[in-house]
Amino acid sequence: MKPAAAVLVVLLTTGAATLSAPAALADANPPPSAGDPSPTAPVQIDPSSPGLRLTAGATLAPPKVLDIVSVSDQSSVSASQPQQREETSNATVTYALQAEVLFPKDSANLSPTATSRLQVIAADINSRHVTSPIRVFGFTDNLGTSAHGLVLSKQRADAVYKVLARELGALGDGSHTFQVRGYGEDYPIADNSTETSRRQNRRVEITFTPPAA
Repeated sequence: MKPAAAVLVVLLTTGAATLSAPAALADANPPPSAGDPSPTAPVQIDPSSPGLRLTAGATLAPPKVLDIVSVSDQSSVSASQPQQREETSNATVTYALQAEVLFPKDSANLSPTATSRLQVIAADINSRHVTSPIRVFGFTDNLGTSAHGLVLSKQRADAVYKVLARELGALGDGSHTFQVRGYGEDYPIADNSTETSRRQNRRVEITFTPPAA
């Protein structure tokens, strides 16, 4: 995933009871993977200041704020295998799961292994005591029609949201607000020119903001 600006870089039924998922709201804001404007330098520096002790003829490079980002790949490093990626900043945590991790081809039905992956993410959200809205965004590649991509990406986001809501409820943490949206082929993170890059674009992102320490 593309580095985020400002950075700490990271339903259905249960047993005899049925847990209803909290309402999911549409989110009109672009996803974290859309990127943010480049941050500006926090302070102005006088290049002629004697305190800098520049050698004769030396100049300062243009100022910029560096992002410190850690991204972990939680699956096989083989390009042929689906991936789960986690990006953590000092503002947000985003899990990006390639669609093949969760769904059969061109489907919004969760695969048998999807629930266990989402349970781990729900446990992480629960352990961080998240109170802000949890955003679940779906994306597709540019194959097929744009309209189909929008529908499929929203259906997949809805499916993931329902499992997260169920699992959080089972953990005793069922009061979350969710923002759920399908973006279709908008906001690709790769160029769609090869199947490998299209696989990266077919994804569901789960983003949340942990409380300040």
